[in-house]
Amino acid sequence: MFTDSHCHLNRLDLTKYDGQLSGAIAAMKEANVTRAMAIMCDFAEYDEIANIVSTYGDETLNLGMSVGIHPCEDIGVLQSATVERLTKTADAEHVWAIGETGLDYYWSTENKKEQQASLARHIHASQHLKKPLVVHMRDAKEDTLDILKAEGAEHGIIHCFTEDWETAKRALDLGFYISFSGIVSFKSAQMIQDAAKNMPKDRILIETDSPYLAPVPKRGRPNEPAYVPYVASYLAEMYGWSGEEVGILTAKNFENLLAQYH
Repeated sequence: MFTDSHCHLNRLDLTKYDGQLSGAIAAMKEANVTRAMAIMCDFAEYDEIANIVSTYGDETLNLGMSVGIHPCEDIGVLQSATVERLTKTADAEHVWAIGETGLDYYWSTENKKEQQASLARHIHASQHLKKPLVVHMRDAKEDTLDILKAEGAEHGIIHCFTEDWETAKRALDLGFYISFSGIVSFKSAQMIQDAAKNMPKDRILIETDSPYLAPVPKRGRPNEPAYVPYVASYLAEMYGWSGEEVGILTAKNFENLLAQYH
């Protein structure tokens, strides 16, 4: 029922599962998480993530992955993401999306040009393969949205949304879906909550971004995909729905996103 649209399965803290990813996978199934997209941030991760997807994906857990370079990677890694390499690596059926790409000026402003050029190349790879783009946007909303618009990006996800409703509206106008993480459940996240309240229901996604950003009531602990129902439950309270209804809705939205060009 629940879809985790963004998780880092190769980076989970598996201490509670004796270091075994199979334990986290079992917990996902027990929590009724039936689909998840494992996110790649560096070409060096590709083989490990692809192996996880092929090993643990089955009839009860639909697993796929993305292919992309995170904007916080070193300049040389950012430059390695050519359109040709991205499209060649992401052409496989188990690759559902391109990213995570985007702009992050919180951690680094010295490599702005390299981040921007990398984002543009990811957009072109997304357009070539007709697969959605996974966009990271931190302290860089104007440049991110400007590049998405200038390059004609219209198919993808603004992941881990942390901006206001006006920013969400601009992304929605471009054709993007908005994915909410555990941050939406934080007391300090009024701006994000206001954006979530205004969202058209057919463009909402949920995610964990695990192992980061565990939602309330798990805040402060290592996050994992089994916790994505908590994000659904928080949105459900806001909408006067059940957590299951939000789970069904966001799963359908994710399905629609993947099917957009097929």
